[in-house]
Amino acid sequence: MRRVIGIVVAACFYYSGLVKIARWWRQRSGQRLIILNYHRASGGDLRRHLLYLRRHYRMMHLEEALEELYAPPGVRATRFDRRTPLVLTFDDGYYDNYTHAFPLARELQVPITVFLIPGYIENGHYFWWLEPEHLVHHARVDNVALEGQKYHLAQAEERAALARAIDARLRYATSVAERETFLTGLREMLAVPLSLPTREEPNRPLTWTEVCEMEESGWVSFGGHTMNHPILAYLSCPEEMRREVVECGNVLAQHLGHPVRTFAYPVGRQEHIGELAPQAAREAGYGWAVTTTRGVATPRDDPYRLRRVLGDVTRHWLIMAAEVSGVWHFFSPLWKRRTL
Repeated sequence: MRRVIGIVVAACFYYSGLVKIARWWRQRSGQRLIILNYHRASGGDLRRHLLYLRRHYRMMHLEEALEELYAPPGVRATRFDRRTPLVLTFDDGYYDNYTHAFPLARELQVPITVFLIPGYIENGHYFWWLEPEHLVHHARVDNVALEGQKYHLAQAEERAALARAIDARLRYATSVAERETFLTGLREMLAVPLSLPTREEPNRPLTWTEVCEMEESGWVSFGGHTMNHPILAYLSCPEEMRREVVECGNVLAQHLGHPVRTFAYPVGRQEHIGELAPQAAREAGYGWAVTTTRGVATPRDDPYRLRRVLGDVTRHWLIMAAEVSGVWHFFSPLWKRRTL
């Protein structure tokens, strides 16, 4: 029901002209860059999203857009295309970025940037945030105790509670080694053998072969997303935090044949980034780093704390249009309160 209401509200915003007015206002309010933050590319209508965005925004490669954004006023080129620049980014490097986003990027000539996690490319494992559901679904025991709490896996609500408890442990791990040790013990506890995603699973990590093919097309660029996707602020050792940031860039440069200039913080809000990670990104040689804090980038922003706008392929294109224009964020608190 809420989805239907959301689409109806977004349609009112769009067909009343509010979305168009918001786009016009943004074009005339100074230098702005919209960085859209997607993860998955399948399971929705990415084509419709891209057709809309390509028509109404000046879509650019991330690096090119950021160079333009931060260029001194006297150096900025005069452009006849007055549309607001927009960049499409995908975090994590799911296989469906290759099977869905990549073909559309080539067909529609829309540049995209994918932030990669080299550790997962190399080991081919499930991403850690997918492990709770995977392990609970494939558990071969009826009951399990975790941190003093017993779970009866014949009951759906108990399985869901166990998955939440596992996710919390993984999310707040103070080192990658702690996280992986916990997962190993959990597999033994649940009698689930280590398995890798199948070749055609849309949620498996990309391979280096796929990465290289995407970059050679000229429509896909890549950035770093740490070596193993820990939440940087929760790591107890500053040296491990720096190593996750630096080594990621080094490995990507080795495989791509050139340095990577952009970085995305895992999970990406301020409480997940901490105070030291932006400095580590700068020292590692990245030119810019993006967060998941909602907002539009301006030349006044810290280049290592750039804001993005949520992009979700499962959302209706009308909601996406309102979100990107800023109308959705401005009005949604009002209609959400009315529907509670």
